[in-house]
Amino acid sequence: MDQETLAAVRKLPLFSGLADDQLDCITPGEVLLLESGQVLLAEGAPAESFFVTLEGEISVIKTYDRQEVVLGTSKPGMFMGEISLLLETKWEATARASKRSRLFRLGKEDFWRMLSICHSVAREIFQTAASRVRNLEGYSQQREKLISLGTMAAGLAHELNNPAAAARRASTHLQENVTQAQRFVCSLSKKLTPSHWKQLADGLQGALSLSANAAPLASVTRSDREEALATWLERHEVAEGWKVAPALVNAGLDTAWFEAFIGKLPAGSAPDAVGWLESNLTLKSLTGELQQSTARISELVRAVKAYSYMDQPAMQPVDIHEGIENTLTVLGHKLKGITVARAFDRTLPRIIAHGGELNQVWTNLIDNAVGALNGSGTMTITTLVDGNQVVVEIADNGTGIPPEIRSRIFEPFFTTKVVGTGTGLGLVICQRIVADRHGGEIEFESKPGDTRFKVRLPLRGPNHSRNEP
Repeated sequence: MDQETLAAVRKLPLFSGLADDQLDCITPGEVLLLESGQVLLAEGAPAESFFVTLEGEISVIKTYDRQEVVLGTSKPGMFMGEISLLLETKWEATARASKRSRLFRLGKEDFWRMLSICHSVAREIFQTAASRVRNLEGYSQQREKLISLGTMAAGLAHELNNPAAAARRASTHLQENVTQAQRFVCSLSKKLTPSHWKQLADGLQGALSLSANAAPLASVTRSDREEALATWLERHEVAEGWKVAPALVNAGLDTAWFEAFIGKLPAGSAPDAVGWLESNLTLKSLTGELQQSTARISELVRAVKAYSYMDQPAMQPVDIHEGIENTLTVLGHKLKGITVARAFDRTLPRIIAHGGELNQVWTNLIDNAVGALNGSGTMTITTLVDGNQVVVEIADNGTGIPPEIRSRIFEPFFTTKVVGTGTGLGLVICQRIVADRHGGEIEFESKPGDTRFKVRLPLRGPNHSRNEP
C-alpha cells in the first residue's frame, strides 16, 4: 500500500487511534474501485473479506420472497463484512455500489491478525457487530412474524372461501326454490281440500325421513331407478322429470312410493304435487348446506380468535391441546395429503403460560414438519406429563435433518430453505419462547423417516425451574 493510500486509510474513524507501531495490521490491505450498480458481494457468497468505505456509498440489500429490502448503507468511514467473518457464515445480504465508490479491503487472515494486534479496532468492530446483529435479528424476527401472518391470512382466506362460496350458492338456490314452492302452493290451493293437504304434508314428512336414512345405491341400481322414475314422472306430465329424478332417487324415493303418494290426491294434481315435494326436499338440503357452511366459518373465526388469545391476558391458564388444535385449524390449508395422528394425554393439566406465544411455537414446528413431508406422510403429535414437565412432541416421517447441519439448526439466520424464502429464525424464536419466556427447553432427534422435536414446559409456569420440588 502506498503512503498516500495508507494516510487516507489511517484517517478513517476506525483506524484513527492506531499508533505508528500498529500500522502493519492494515498495510496488507488493498483498495477496490466500484462503479455505480456494481455488486461487491452477492447474498450467500463466502465470507473472505472485511471492507471499509473510503468514498461513495454501498447499499446492503436483503432479498425476501424475491423482494429486495435495503437494510442499510455503508458511507465513508463505515465498515462491513465483520459479522460473516466472526460467525463464519456466508454473506446474509448483497452489497452493491449505489454510486461510484472506493473501498479498503482486508482478507480473512489479515482481518483476524488485525483483531489480535489492534485492540482499539477490535473493540470497535465487536461493539458494532453486536449492535448490527441485534438490529438485524430484531428486523428479521418482525419480518418472520409478518411472513407467518401473511401465510396464515392466505390460508384462512382459502379455508373461508370454500364455505362462504357454498353458502352463497345455497342462498341463491334457496331463494329460487322458495319462489318455486310458492308457485306450486298457489296452483295446488285450487285443487286440494284440507284432508288432501294433510296427505301432502304427511308425504313430505315420509320423504324427509327416507332421505335422512337413505343408504348409498350401487351405480347400476341408481341408474335403473332414475330411468324408471323419469318415465313415471313423464307419464304423469311432470315437466322435466328426467332432471328431478336423480335427486328424488338419492332421497330414497321410487315409483312405488310415488304411486302411493299420488294415489291419495285428486286426479291432475300430480305435476304440482311432485314439484312441491321436490322443492321442499331441495329446501331442506339447501338449509343443511347453509348450516354446515356457516358452522365451518364460525369454527374458523373461533379458532383464529383463540389462536391469537384476542382480548385475553398475556399470562393465564393454557390448555395445550386447545392451542394445538387451533393451530392445526389455522394451518389446515397446508395439511392436505398429510395424516395428522394425535396421541394426547387428555388428563394433561392447564399450565400458566403465554398462550399466543406457545401457539407460535406449535406453528413453527408443525410448519417445519409439513415442509419435511412435502405433501404426503404422517405427522404425529404427542402430549404427556414427564415428572414436573408437560411434554409436547411433534414428529414426522419425512427425510430427516442431515447430520452435518443438526448442530446449527438453532443458530440465528441459519436456514436450509432457498435464499430469500426463509429468515432462519423460526427455531430461534421457538427456543427463546420456550426457554427464556417459559423456563422450558426444546430437544430433537432425527434420522431418515423419523424426526422428533420435544418441547418441555414446567407444569408450575415459567417462574419455576424444572429442578424445583
